[in-house]
Amino acid sequence: MQNLSDISVVKDLLNRHGFKFSKALGQNFLINPTVCPRMADACGADENTGVIEVGPGFGVLTAELAKKAKKVVSVELDERLLPVLDETLAEFDNVEVINSDVLKVDLHKLIEEKFGGMKVAVCANLPYYITSPVIMHLLESKLPVENITVMVQKEAAQRLCAPVGSRDAGAVTVAVDYYADAEKIFDVSAGSFMPAPKVDSSVIRLNVRKQPPIELNDEKLFFRMVKAVFAQRRKTAANSISSGMSLSKETVYKAIEAAGYNENVRAESFTLNELATLANEIYNVTRQ
Repeated sequence: MQNLSDISVVKDLLNRHGFKFSKALGQNFLINPTVCPRMADACGADENTGVIEVGPGFGVLTAELAKKAKKVVSVELDERLLPVLDETLAEFDNVEVINSDVLKVDLHKLIEEKFGGMKVAVCANLPYYITSPVIMHLLESKLPVENITVMVQKEAAQRLCAPVGSRDAGAVTVAVDYYADAEKIFDVSAGSFMPAPKVDSSVIRLNVRKQPPIELNDEKLFFRMVKAVFAQRRKTAANSISSGMSLSKETVYKAIEAAGYNENVRAESFTLNELATLANEIYNVTRQ
């Protein structure tokens, strides 16, 4: 196997295939030899595991996953990388590359067809510009996966893994906590990539919950409320929810009072349970 951590080898490989990095696709490929084995370990890849990889690049993480997992299916948007991956992954017969956008792939069907009977994990080095959309798509799809192990911008990792109710938390933090138990695994310096980004990264693991940790009367209403709260987080809950959900102030005040909170409360500091209580009361009040 080629040493894909050797910059001269990588440059020769990409030159031979006429490949140039795309800023629009946020392409920064890993060249630090210590990172990918740790990511493969973190996602729990073993002889009984099927792994979905998002954005394999030139295959450095894919190869490490293939060494450990029973099967790896990599979803790559950039068709220019297909001949590169044909070369770098030639020795592995347990890898399949799909040229598609992961946001458009039927992942339930993919898991059923490719990983029958296996436990499944997701592992990816995600482009910064699409981090939240991909993570939320994976979680909202309610896939039968053990975990989602991804490398993201360090600042994004801090937000995704923050406790709900803390200063670093946002709407995406609440959503992640609803679907998974998030933890930061390790940091990765900018120099670990080619080309090097301007910021450091972190690997996080989202351990997917079998059941949500809260009971909701209406899941869609809950997330509409959370979005409203954090879109105008400096306003009181009454103001942000009223404007964000197109509800009268009177209705929102009733819900806040029924939930046992002060009418001037700011819901951005609420725990997940407190947010759920308020959402459930909004559901009740709007149906009276």
